[in-house]
Amino acid sequence: MADEQTNRGAFLIQQHYCERNAAPIYARMCAAVAAGVTRDSAIGARVLDWPGEPTRDALPLRLFGGLHALVLAGADAGLAEVYAGRVTDPGAISATLERVFADHAAALLPWLDGPPQTNDPGRSGALMLGLIALAQRHGPKIELLEIGSSAGLNLLIDRYRFDLGGTVYGPADSPVTIRPAWSGPPAASVPLDIVSVRGCDINPMDATDPAVAARLAAFVWPDTPERLARVRTAIAMLGERGVDLVRADAADWVEAQLAEPQAAGVTRVLMHSVVWQYLPEPVAQRIRTAMAAAGARATADRPLGWVMMEPDRSVGHQNIRARSWPGDGAWELVATAHAHGTWVDSGGGIGDAPLVALPEGARVAV
Repeated sequence: MADEQTNRGAFLIQQHYCERNAAPIYARMCAAVAAGVTRDSAIGARVLDWPGEPTRDALPLRLFGGLHALVLAGADAGLAEVYAGRVTDPGAISATLERVFADHAAALLPWLDGPPQTNDPGRSGALMLGLIALAQRHGPKIELLEIGSSAGLNLLIDRYRFDLGGTVYGPADSPVTIRPAWSGPPAASVPLDIVSVRGCDINPMDATDPAVAARLAAFVWPDTPERLARVRTAIAMLGERGVDLVRADAADWVEAQLAEPQAAGVTRVLMHSVVWQYLPEPVAQRIRTAMAAAGARATADRPLGWVMMEPDRSVGHQNIRARSWPGDGAWELVATAHAHGTWVDSGGGIGDAPLVALPEGARVAV
């Protein structure tokens, strides 16, 4: 059972991560909660007496999602000033949060009951580099399978427009253009045709439901308003034409998809982003085993690929890696990126570290 010091410490851990990822508003709020939260409100008492492991449970982001929902609903002008970055004094932030905890306890308490739910189209820009690497190896046609699809916003990857260091992919008339800040060589320009996209999630969300859309918006960090606009536009795209997203255990679904017939001349690709750390180890191992078996069956005419964007805990950013069969199936580090896809460094290099599930509790809250 966690104690008060551990619960305050979770906000310091999140503060460090926010500072490393250009999120000063949440960094200041984390510092204020860690230093000043009291049991004078039901919210403060819930935070300080949190019974689980607060970092693993993403306690700071549960709380901040609820606070952001108040701001987006226009429910508290003083809190809106904090979220706009116009209040920076630590004492003033602490006083505002303590007042809000007391004034809006009934609205905030339910946000502490469940984990954050995020789905950022920006990650598609980083994942595209892995798909481009596979297209260079095996040809342009790709059948895409995503696990941990959440609300399915990355399943729109074939409908987004991308500007990847000056190299452009995707339909010119897309209402969403993903243009991350870029370092390193521009993305290679090769033929790329995503012929199908399917996904699963253990608890998929219908983003076209206004309540779900509002929840997704609340978990967008306030330092990046352009992300909020992009999420809302992507949700509108789902409303116009949905995606193939089903409720399923990741291992069950991957095993079933790999057993399906594969068209000649098409590379079947497993894809995921900021998901692997949340998989129970038995599920992760089943996916490794299924991919290894399918890789052993892969042929030049029916290749298999794996693209992921998962955290590098040592530096706080994401690694984009790709591997494929036939061949030795070695991982290639093709780029690094911000957790929300706001920047990409395509310097890359060859990496041979195995993909492993992170130890229990070693999770990155984004």
